[in-house]
Order: sequence, then structure tokens, then C-alpha cells
Amino acid sequence: MPPPTRIIMFGTGDFALPTFLHLHDQGFAIAALVTQPDRPQGRKQELIPSLIKLAAIERGIPVEQPENVNAPSALGMIQNYHPDLFVTAAYGQILSADLLAIPRFGGINLHGSILPSYRGAAPVARAIQHGESEAGVTVIRMTPKIDAGGMIAVARTPIGPDETAGELEQRLADLGAPLIAQSISELETGTVQVLPQVKSLVTKAPKLRKEDGLIDWTKPAQGVHNLVRAMQPWPVAFTFWHRPERDPLRVIVHRTAVVDAQGSPGTVIEAERDRLIVAAGIEAVQLITVQIEGKKALPVADFLNGHHVQRGEMMGVPTKPAPHV
Repeated sequence: MPPPTRIIMFGTGDFALPTFLHLHDQGFAIAALVTQPDRPQGRKQELIPSLIKLAAIERGIPVEQPENVNAPSALGMIQNYHPDLFVTAAYGQILSADLLAIPRFGGINLHGSILPSYRGAAPVARAIQHGESEAGVTVIRMTPKIDAGGMIAVARTPIGPDETAGELEQRLADLGAPLIAQSISELETGTVQVLPQVKSLVTKAPKLRKEDGLIDWTKPAQGVHNLVRAMQPWPVAFTFWHRPERDPLRVIVHRTAVVDAQGSPGTVIEAERDRLIVAAGIEAVQLITVQIEGKKALPVADFLNGHHVQRGEMMGVPTKPAPHV
């Protein structure tokens, strides 16, 4: 009987955790976890380990955290584990050709989209932002080019009309874990089939930036609703409430709904009890859960109790005062 395939798992984000746990629980031989160095987080800038790192430590699996995984010292360290296969998911660094040449089976990657659509760092958020009704995961052969390898397996799932990027990403992570295990078994038995990606169908999913969350009220209400869902849990959607004779107030928007109402884009058309409705380019958006920076998120009824938003006031980008001549 041949020895078990020695796997090195590369992963940092929470998307990688279900795959790691599934492979461990199914008895695959995980020789080590390679994850990004701990980074300062939060207001106190504390070094907080990732959940996958903690899971590896709890299970007695060695953890390596090279600053540059392609540096000669890192390559030597990885070679010492004598891996047969790399498995990656949400790792955060591109693996070089020299690194991918180490294991005899090369590497496979779990990507959070139905490739070749949404190659890049934020496939789940961008799919929701663009109004897709379906999402999925793809297992691909790893190459030094981002998300460009041949496709081994795909799984699909509908996107819920109010589902956030965080909620969908968790479902996709759970969907992908057994798909990785199946792909490894096919590699071991020589039955794996690899299909090339069609280049003409490639779309991109660029990394999220804080400014991506700014709401454009000239967009249709469905587009605003999609943006709010896509920006959860980070970087979050936001707008500015233009208050009479006061500076605009940044309002973080966590939950919304589309309503059948009309008005000039960005205009508050209803603000009473538990209803705060802002006109969009087509129809309008009901704000359900909102937050003032530095405060906790509130149901809109509680927000309106403490902030006297009036009909006819505006939400949108703050305007800069004209320069003095």
C-alpha cells in the first residue's frame, strides 16, 4: 500500500478553515500549515492569530509563517517537509513556479467563484455587488498566474436575495471542503480531469477598498441593496447624512431593502418610527440597520429616536466648501 499523500495546506482567511478541518477529520496527512504572519488588529493593534492557525496548533500540526513564502529560506523549509501536494485557500501570497515545483502533484487551490468568472481577491463580494443570482467554488490546478489554472471541479449554489458576502462566503467554504477532498482522491488514483478556462469569459474581482463602500444614490435601489450586502462584513457600505447647518455625518449602512417609491436620488422621502427611506435612481431603499462610526449598529427605529432625520434632507457624498478667493 503506498504511503499517504503528504499535504501542506496554505491558508489564512476564514474561507480556508473548513477545508483544513475536513481534510484533517477525513484522515488526510497534513504535514504542516503555512499561514501568513500574525498581523496587528483592532484599536489596540494586538497580534491576533488566525482561526486556522489556532486549529492547527490544537491538532498538533506544525505551523509555518514565512513573511515571503517564495524566499530561498522558505523554499528550503518547505522542502524539509517532503510534501506530495499543496492545497491552498485564502492564503494571501502568490506561490512561485519554483515553489510549485516542489511537490510531485503540484498544487490545487479552492477559489470562491465559478471560474473563469471573478478571478481575484474578492470574488464573493464582487458577485453580490454585480447582482449575480448564482455563486460557487472551483478547484483549480495552481499556476504562478492568479486563478488561471485548469479546472478540476466546480460546485454551484444560488445566492439569497438578502444574503451578505460574509454569509455566502461561509456557505461556499463549507461547499468547497469536500470538493478538495474529492480532487485529492482523484489525483492519487490518476482519474483527475482538468479543463482549461476559456479566456474570453474571464472577469475580474479586484481587492476591496474602504472607498468601495460609498453608496451612489443615483444607482437603482437594487444596486444599492446589492452593494450593502457585498460590503458586509468589510469594508461596509456608508453614506453621508447632510444635516442643516452642521457637518455631514457618516452613516454606516448594514441592512437594507428595496421599496417601491420615487424621489430625487439621495433624498430622504420618509423618516418616522421604524422607516427611513431614501430615494435611489430607480425606486428607493429602506435603511433597516445603521451605525454611526464609533457607536454600535442600531435598528433604524432606535437611530431615528436619537437622530432627527427629516423628510427632504439628503444622503450622499459630502460637498467641499468653495475655496476663498
